[in-house]
Amino acid sequence: MLDQCPLGWILASVLGLFVLCNLIVKNRNSKASLEKRSECVKSIATTNGECRSKSDDVDVIIVGAGVAGSALAHTLGKDGRRLHVIERDLTEPDRIVGELLQPGGYLKLIELGLQDCVEEIDAQRVFGYALFKDGKDTRLSYPLEKFHSDVSGRSFHNGRFIQRMREKSASLPNVRLEQGTVTSLLEEKGTIKGVQYKTKTGQELTAFAPLTIVCDGCFSNLRRSLCNPKVDVPSCFVGLVLENCELPYANHGHVILADPSPILFYPISSTEVRCLVDVPGQKVPSISNGEMAKYLKSVVAPQIPPQIYDAFIAAVDKGNIRTMPNRSMPASPFPTPGALLMGDAFNMRHPLTGGGMTVALSDIVVLRDLLKPLGDLNDAATLCKYLESFYTLRKPVASTINTLAGALYKVFCASPDQARKEMRQACFDYLSLGGIFSTGPVSLLSGLNPRPLSLVLHFFAVAIYGVGRLLLPFPSPKRIWIGARLISGASGIIFPIIKAEGVRQMFFPATVPAYYRAAPVE
Repeated sequence: MLDQCPLGWILASVLGLFVLCNLIVKNRNSKASLEKRSECVKSIATTNGECRSKSDDVDVIIVGAGVAGSALAHTLGKDGRRLHVIERDLTEPDRIVGELLQPGGYLKLIELGLQDCVEEIDAQRVFGYALFKDGKDTRLSYPLEKFHSDVSGRSFHNGRFIQRMREKSASLPNVRLEQGTVTSLLEEKGTIKGVQYKTKTGQELTAFAPLTIVCDGCFSNLRRSLCNPKVDVPSCFVGLVLENCELPYANHGHVILADPSPILFYPISSTEVRCLVDVPGQKVPSISNGEMAKYLKSVVAPQIPPQIYDAFIAAVDKGNIRTMPNRSMPASPFPTPGALLMGDAFNMRHPLTGGGMTVALSDIVVLRDLLKPLGDLNDAATLCKYLESFYTLRKPVASTINTLAGALYKVFCASPDQARKEMRQACFDYLSLGGIFSTGPVSLLSGLNPRPLSLVLHFFAVAIYGVGRLLLPFPSPKRIWIGARLISGASGIIFPIIKAEGVRQMFFPATVPAYYRAAPVE
């Protein structure tokens, strides 16, 4: 194992120094953070004239019924909580992401009793990835030997999966699922007491509960009052559906290390394959004037495997091309009495690795276990202090997947810089070695090994492997210089991501006081 070799001790020491440097930076003052309230929070005094919802006698209000909201509603509903779920649009969603559930996420789905939601939607089993670069390819299988034969990744139409979870949560007698648009959170003396929302018919209502959980997705208009929303948009996805074609490796996701950035293929039904073309930056060629089709045919098509070339061109000619910005946002919450953020409203990472649903489902397991011993949620201040441990306990899974997604995206993108080129090639060759060199990173990516230190060790092992390739058989001053820049570039990629995730919470969660916080006494 890499983390048992001298290299591991050296890297751990370097990481320790990095931690010490960051610990001298003062934590954000909670009081100052709370003062950054936006207009999406209203005082209860200003809503006295509003109508009240019929379901005022509830324990939890959930804003949003996507993957996170629906799964959370079913989970808390099974525990006997009375829930009011408010979703802007209850028709089946049609998205080009949220279609791949990693094996680690599937295990969480089983833990939550929701595994039947991937049945009867033509979901496809996924057993790993195939990586393509410059005409070469390698297969990376999930390390599933220790698990039941049913455990694997799943890929599907996002909307079908969400509808199944909505139906299952709404079937519980203590869960009320309503279509409506939440316009603001209701606050009284610094505590969130509920929400103001518009019904499907346009009626203005208010709803109250001891705890409001905001899960309204990546476009959340409520997160500004509950976290520091530093949203980065590194690229956009261009989505296509290929019909009736066979991928080079059945039941595998395919990642093409193309120029300028990766291209993804994976099955979403028995007859359809999703293609996602990453385009760096926030602007993409226009679809309406034909620039996008020209770009896909002239730049993208020559770089994809020949087995699916004709199906790709046919999909472009069909014209059902969609785009979506890829967002990344570290979890930077303002602990707020009476409210909690979850899902993409709270934490996002580049969707390259398909880890979003795994993080959300893992967060729900953590929150469920924290709330289980609590019969009464009405002591908002004490509950808020107790739930600060949620932000620490979620870190092993969330920070591993978040960091890997950000780091892999930067490594997989093409660059004119020679050191970055060497890092990209080293990553492909390292994963191609097999054994621990492939199963280690894939177990991290799949959510099966939530160990941030293992991630850092593998990442720098790739960098050192790249330096070794440069210096053998005979080093030259130019190659030594490129090797030094490769190590420097690797540090420049991963350390900022780790810093954004929170060094102490990520590597030393037991040193965070909230880690030991006991449940409030009834």
